[in-house]
Amino acid sequence: MIKLKNIISEAKEPKEEKAFEEFAETRGKGAAKIAATAEEKGGLALLTWHHFKVKASYYKKATEGKFDVEAATKEFEETYKKISLSMTPIEFQREVGRLEVLGELLIKNK
Repeated sequence: MIKLKNIISEAKEPKEEKAFEEFAETRGKGAAKIAATAEEKGGLALLTWHHFKVKASYYKKATEGKFDVEAATKEFEETYKKISLSMTPIEFQREVGRLEVLGELLIKNK
């Protein structure tokens, strides 16, 4: 006999996964829009472009259901450790953007 609890559990899983993928898609679109606007402006706004451009591949993977929590956690920790004041502004923006997107996705995936 099928238990109601199992049916409910199975029904919830795809929705939760879909919610995560929709979150990643929405955040990815927002990041892409900001990156495009910053690139168009040029000059110092290119620091913003570097910050948001690095996020695209992470949001894309998550949107496609290819988000690997273990790998993302490891990369988050590695990125966190290498951020320093000795970086160039571009390096800093890229790594902080990477840390931010990984953190967002890991927190949302909890």
